[in-house]
Amino acid sequence: MTEHHLAVTRTARYYQLGQLSAATKRVWFVCHGYGQLAAYFSRHFAFITAADPATVVIAPEGLSRFYLTGNGGRVGASWMTRDDRLHEIDDHVNFLNQLADQVLALCAANVQVTVLGFSQGTATVSRWLTRAHFAPASLIVWAGSFPEDLAPAAAQRLLAGLSLTLVLGTEDQYISLLQMQKQQEQLQQLGATPKLITFAGKHEMNRAVLEALAGLGPAQGLS
Repeated sequence: MTEHHLAVTRTARYYQLGQLSAATKRVWFVCHGYGQLAAYFSRHFAFITAADPATVVIAPEGLSRFYLTGNGGRVGASWMTRDDRLHEIDDHVNFLNQLADQVLALCAANVQVTVLGFSQGTATVSRWLTRAHFAPASLIVWAGSFPEDLAPAAAQRLLAGLSLTLVLGTEDQYISLLQMQKQQEQLQQLGATPKLITFAGKHEMNRAVLEALAGLGPAQGLS
């Protein structure tokens, strides 16, 4: 028995908050975590576009969906698993590049792009950005990890001059503060200057931190 692969066309889903136009000054691409759906994840960012019509938020959804419990009920999405992972990574990079090309073509050339990944989405956005067709202004790695398997040269090209922020809840049940601080040191060795923001909470998004990152609230907890 031999394994084969066939590239096919499929329909990907994403959600948009705000209206894209030549007047758009800021675009956020935000990628959800394991078992989430983009429709619900995007709601965390609704206040940003409501407060600033010049900002648009794009929330793509992982291509693999599954029932969270048993064979029915709530559905979640995933970016990848360890099975056939390299092809899944390629599929998502291609999806995100096509999406970004479409979105940014409707904006001015100097539009400022922020990319945020939450949990499993952090690895997805980091891998994507090493092969993206644009240079982001900032990257937010929230409750997740910058992938260690990226080629150092590719990682260094991405991180050079990039505004990089790491975010973590102090009670996160999946990643400890010590692990995040170690990651911060590793990123510094690659030439990055990552800031670390912590908040009182678990493996979750936090409104106050998002407000600060979006320039809509006081910057607190920076280190």
